[in-house]
Amino acid sequence: MQSTADTDTVAKYEYVGFWSRLGASLIDSVLIMAITLPLLHVVYGRDYLAAGAFDMGALDFIISYIFPLVATILFWIYKSATPGKMVLKLKVVDAKTGQAPSIQQSIIRYVGYYISLLPLCLGFIWIAWDAKKQGWHDKLAGTVVIQPVNKGVEPVSFVKP
Repeated sequence: MQSTADTDTVAKYEYVGFWSRLGASLIDSVLIMAITLPLLHVVYGRDYLAAGAFDMGALDFIISYIFPLVATILFWIYKSATPGKMVLKLKVVDAKTGQAPSIQQSIIRYVGYYISLLPLCLGFIWIAWDAKKQGWHDKLAGTVVIQPVNKGVEPVSFVKP
């Protein structure tokens, strides 16, 4: 039998849909570009973007791929959210326990992003129809994205005169 405390905890959160998650992802993408592009410019000069090459060398690979991977996974583990999700008050949690995802879940979830991208982004679009609003990457990792029911905003109340 579920206790009142368990019911209260569950009732305070809801699954997050496609549009909010897309917004958080766009915020994260802009932030990553704001960090990586200046670094790439310092290392490779202003011709980096004009070169059109996807991989200019080891530092390009580290800055463009390893840094975002490590940063994202660390944010998931220690904050249960990337900066974009924090702005929108969203959290990535273990689907069974509601706790922060483990290192293993975070790595699987990140790799799952690429799996979700491959078939015309269907793994991300899946969020719109799924009952728990899980993308394929969430299903693979056993995670869900949640938000406070009131989105962290205090309800409005007025005293009648």
